[in-house]
Amino acid sequence: MPPQPPRLLDPVRAALRARRYSAHDEEAYVTWITRFILFHHKRHPTTLTAADITAFCDSLPDPAERRQAHLAILFLYQHVLGCEPRTPSARPDQPAPDPPQESPAAGFPPAIMALLDQARTALRVKHYSIRTERAYLDWIQRFIRYHGNRHPRELAGPAVAAFLSSLAVDRHVAASTQNQALAALLFLYREVLRQELDYPIDAVRAHESKHIPTVLTRDEVRRVLAHLSGVHQLLAKLLYGSGLRLLEALRLRVKDVDFERRAIIVRDTKGDEDRVTMLPDALVEPLKVHLQHVKAQHEEDLAKGYGSVYLPDALERKYPNAAREWIWQYVFPSDRLSVDLRSGETRRHHLDESGLQRAVRGAAVAAGIPKRVTCHTFRHSFATHLLENGYDIRTVQELLGHKDVKTTMIYTHVLQRGGLAVRSPLD
Repeated sequence: MPPQPPRLLDPVRAALRARRYSAHDEEAYVTWITRFILFHHKRHPTTLTAADITAFCDSLPDPAERRQAHLAILFLYQHVLGCEPRTPSARPDQPAPDPPQESPAAGFPPAIMALLDQARTALRVKHYSIRTERAYLDWIQRFIRYHGNRHPRELAGPAVAAFLSSLAVDRHVAASTQNQALAALLFLYREVLRQELDYPIDAVRAHESKHIPTVLTRDEVRRVLAHLSGVHQLLAKLLYGSGLRLLEALRLRVKDVDFERRAIIVRDTKGDEDRVTMLPDALVEPLKVHLQHVKAQHEEDLAKGYGSVYLPDALERKYPNAAREWIWQYVFPSDRLSVDLRSGETRRHHLDESGLQRAVRGAAVAAGIPKRVTCHTFRHSFATHLLENGYDIRTVQELLGHKDVKTTMIYTHVLQRGGLAVRSPLD
């Protein structure tokens, strides 16, 4: 194999050694980077695009090789070149990527940087979502900083307990936040360091709050919806009419909407279990019209050489053409193409949740609703209004996807009048 100019591979080796990669990993990464450059006729990586990365990885027959090659190329761009793969400017519908930003892990010793790379790789091998990956890596970094940048291998259960206790005592975090931090550290020790911790962790536990959810009346729902328009109004109606969580609605695929049965199959749920909920009659025609526009956009993407969508886990390898099929497309796609951070492929993801969140807050203010209204408020209102209509709590539990009926029972408290329906002496 012809050697590459030292001006590129020497910094690659230096970056790998600075992060304490093994000699075996160093040779593997250098080999994959060299093959990547030769595949594109010795063009410098700064002149290549995300599509060029995809083309090289797709040329490899073995999935394990594709994964390792992709990690090596990502390392090249992130830690040596300090940039993202170039995006073709000849296509106006594909915006240029944001300028590279300094990694939040900057300033860590080389051994810690290597550990974070290993944790990121382990998360991707186990198909954790990009959100979970970012959250776990953030907690791992906070844990390391809390202990003065010491390597977690030198620490143990008491150090984990001290960090978790500080979150509860000093930061006053919610119980769910503390649990997420614990899950991230358990993953670090079990899956990356292969080190067992004494469990349960002897830490001060954050107080688990029990709040009554905010619920809108039917009139308030109508007023908020009236101040929304377009796709935001359609999404909000779906949240209220079907009881979906925000991300459940945004991740809907065309195949998950059954117009004949008036049903929606909800996948990628909070508990990672599929469920079925109703499709309101009032949304059948608006959704059909909306999907006609989405299909036209998808056909335009295909004509321009795009049109693929993210597929979970191993589906993309099992069904290579599925990512471009109509049935797999998102019901609510983004209005712009973007580069997948993991695969490097240019795709059309689903809408970003922040747009609807801002629109709902603005609509509630415009409607004069004196309550804290979020997208999740529609789901709370859905459950409460069904119970008010006389539906049994088990039915509501199934529609919401709650594992435990105790979670659904919270809505029975909303139905009570003040003071558990006791009449005030003032009345």
